[in-house]
Amino acid sequence: MPQGEKVVIRLRMSSHDAHYGGNLVDGARMLGLFGDVATELLIRHDGDEGLFRAYDSVEFLAPVYAGDYIEAVGEIISIGTTSRKMVFEARKVIAPVPGSDSACDVLAEPIIVCKASGTCVVPKDKQRYSK
Repeated sequence: MPQGEKVVIRLRMSSHDAHYGGNLVDGARMLGLFGDVATELLIRHDGDEGLFRAYDSVEFLAPVYAGDYIEAVGEIISIGTTSRKMVFEARKVIAPVPGSDSACDVLAEPIIVCKASGTCVVPKDKQRYSK
């Protein structure tokens, strides 16, 4: 997987994801999605899940509620001997219509709900793909 290629996952936040009043989803749920994106990026790049070492930056920009569809995107922006610097963005792409029990709107423009950057590590002996 060449540097700069993106991985995207999309899923609906359920009532089980809601942690606070008003069906608000905990921000940590976005970090969990970023972890899944990072894992796929590492598998595609190195053939191994690697380890998430640290987040450099995390910004929560808009609320997420049960029923929202979230698209999480990530890419490797820098490659070291064992480290992989990544950036992530989570976007709300579909939202329930307030007051309806089943209607939803596809948003004309996605709403960025979270941004982050971090570093993952794949030990040299675990890297299966030659570069």
